[in-house]
Amino acid sequence: MDIEVQDTYREKAMKQLHIDAEKIAKLIKVQMDNLTMPQCPLYEEVLDTQMYGLSREIDFAVKLGLVEQEKGREILSMLEKELNILHELYTNK
Repeated sequence: MDIEVQDTYREKAMKQLHIDAEKIAKLIKVQMDNLTMPQCPLYEEVLDTQMYGLSREIDFAVKLGLVEQEKGREILSMLEKELNILHELYTNK
């Protein structure tokens, strides 16, 4: 595979990971805006499932050499920070 094609796959992989991370961030934002109970089992299950799925996507992209492991960690870390903010907002409510 030539380098140009490989770079295109890398760009597509990163773009898709960011799109999927943004979907999760939107779920978090909706919760922040509504300050509904983040301990709701359904909310936690959906968010946990989404985060797990994203982490699997990242692992797969890393194994294929399309994404650097550190970049994948940055995406997950950003979402975890937003989750922490949500929990802080709710507990300070």
